[in-house]
Amino acid sequence: MNTVPAFLEHARASLAGIADDQPLVMLNLLRYRPVADYPPGGDFASCSGREAYDRYGRRAIRFVAGVGGAVIWRGEGQASLIGPLTERWDELLLVRYPSKQAFLAMVGDPDYQAAVVHRTAALEDSRLLAFRAPD
Repeated sequence: MNTVPAFLEHARASLAGIADDQPLVMLNLLRYRPVADYPPGGDFASCSGREAYDRYGRRAIRFVAGVGGAVIWRGEGQASLIGPLTERWDELLLVRYPSKQAFLAMVGDPDYQAAVVHRTAALEDSRLLAFRAPD
């Protein structure tokens, strides 16, 4: 999913079977690029993938909070114990949202979408998985 509209369509379809008011925790697995890969023509200072993700994060956290969500845990990857030995994840984020509707409203916001350029430039690979939040 390279574009935000395609991601939004995919997210709606993926979350279709989840009750509208069910709280969710999103598991984010992040692998940073050594150097951020911004699209040509942008006015972005060169930086590492981690620094580009921090640019995204400073903007995104306001949108997460704006829909009632919160980062509940963030940690740096250390080692892969089960799985391909060559697979590595630099960081893990757990973000709680009060509902799938809150998450979809956030990713559908044009101002949020403008910040995604930093996330895309930052990441070599990522996973975003939705889980039922504990009661």
